[in-house]
Order: sequence, then structure tokens, then C-alpha cells
Amino acid sequence: MTSKELAHRRQDGLEVTLLWNARSNEVSIDLVDEASQSEFAFVVDPSCALDAFYHPFVYASVLGGEPWHDPELAAASQEG
Repeated sequence: MTSKELAHRRQDGLEVTLLWNARSNEVSIDLVDEASQSEFAFVVDPSCALDAFYHPFVYASVLGGEPWHDPELAAASQEG
């Protein structure tokens, strides 16, 4: 596995995981919303990683476009 969980939190049906990919050196947010039964992930600048972890919807909308679903990130977040 190339992704490492850096932080994880769960609150009010929302699960947020901050991941680092050792192969690509990318930092990403994996977001699971139990209310809408949706999951998506997006890459963030490492300098903004912790802020994006606490405010994922702000960063997802700032990045523009649709966040993407990555099965590898989803699997990594469920393994931790």
C-alpha cells in the first residue's frame, strides 16, 4: 500500500481522512458522507492539508469541478 493515514475523524455522519501517498508524494482528503451515502476524494496542497482536513467542503469547492472517487484511497481509509 502506498497511502498512509495521517489523520482521521468522524462526526455527525461525516468521516474525513487525511492521506499521504508515498509514491506520488500527494496529500489527499477522503470524505464519506453517511447521510447522502457518498464518498469522494481530492488532492490538496500539502501546505493546506490540515486546514482542508478540518474544512473539506470549502477546499472541494475551491478546487473547482467535481471531486473524484478513488477506490485505492477509499480502501486505505477503511483499513485504518
